[in-house]
Amino acid sequence: MRARLKPGFTSARAIPTLGSPKVILFDCHAPEVILHRLEAIMSGPSEPLISDPAVLMRSIIQRIATGPELSKDISREEARSGMGYILEGKVDPVQAGIFLIALRMKRETDDENCGILEAIREATRTVTAPIDEIIDLADPYDGFNRVLPASPFLPAVLATCGVPAVTHGVERLGPKYGVTHRQVLRAAGQPVDLSVEEAAERLADPGIGWVYVDQKAYCPKLYNLIGLRTQIVKRPVITTVEVCIGPIRGRRKTHLVTGYVHKAYPRIYALLARRAGFDSALIIRGVEGGVIPSLAKVSRFFYYHDQGQQQSVEIEPAQLGIDSSVRAVPLPANLRKSGEAGENASFDTATAAQAAAQAGIEALAGQSGPTREGLVFSAALCLWHVGRYDSVPVAARAVREVLDSGKVLARIQSAG
Repeated sequence: MRARLKPGFTSARAIPTLGSPKVILFDCHAPEVILHRLEAIMSGPSEPLISDPAVLMRSIIQRIATGPELSKDISREEARSGMGYILEGKVDPVQAGIFLIALRMKRETDDENCGILEAIREATRTVTAPIDEIIDLADPYDGFNRVLPASPFLPAVLATCGVPAVTHGVERLGPKYGVTHRQVLRAAGQPVDLSVEEAAERLADPGIGWVYVDQKAYCPKLYNLIGLRTQIVKRPVITTVEVCIGPIRGRRKTHLVTGYVHKAYPRIYALLARRAGFDSALIIRGVEGGVIPSLAKVSRFFYYHDQGQQQSVEIEPAQLGIDSSVRAVPLPANLRKSGEAGENASFDTATAAQAAAQAGIEALAGQSGPTREGLVFSAALCLWHVGRYDSVPVAARAVREVLDSGKVLARIQSAG
């Protein structure tokens, strides 16, 4: 695999200067996926789908829930229909739970992921905002329980830099049950119960230009499955695909920015982003799977533009003037009631949301620290990705100037 250089970065292995990063070009599809698609083409048209929800779900479960060696994959159309019936309430909750966890246990194929996404998007209220271009920021819906998130304030930073941005989520979701964008923004006095139409109008308002929209507003049928997801305990396929729904679109371009932890997911997210119609995607290895990279070590992110090849870049925080001993905003010790840091810890999200909101407002008011640096890092990546600046270091300097001006804080205060 050949690497080529792109101006504006430094390779992680050549930190002292602002040279060029390592950019890797690769096919977003693994050989086995390409082979699967060729086999599907050669096999001719598939049999008609079963129209009875109960009969279809029974057929699907018989194939996907037969153990690690005997389980079989289902087609994209079957995944879409099965998920669609679940969203419509036409499937017994026990069978719905088996459907989701069996897909997880055998590991979802690309076709299954895409089918689930298509079903959810068909149930989603999607609105085109009266603006040409937006960034869709998609943090994990189950929140953060190891650090205080700075990302709820990232849309306002981007809007002040001239790029309208939307974020979305829910109040509370497992398995982490961490502090979410909704909780932090509500604690900061921001509206979190807008309709999708109201959210689109605020995006187009030059004095606002950023917004939060809740899942219960843009896809109530999906939101109503939170109880089922809680009973499942582990992350189902919904967790993967819901960040790629994109309930608000720009007239010309919509860019997805999301995060990942595990190495397998950049390819999957890029595939889903293309399927969902995003014009580009920026997929960041962020803290707790969020959109803000670690402040203390080299970060890798993936991206594509206009359906082009997926590329990989590594960048060192020092390139952006970031010198931090912590990877993100530390979680105050008094916020954890019991247990160790992790998914099973008992977590005081209300107090954490208040602390994150205060840290965010203080950073916008000029206070230095990891909240401000996290906003600089992620905003610079986003602005570079959408072509506002030729390099991430230059974009970072522009973000610092905007933060120093107090304009982001004024935008937040006027939007509340």
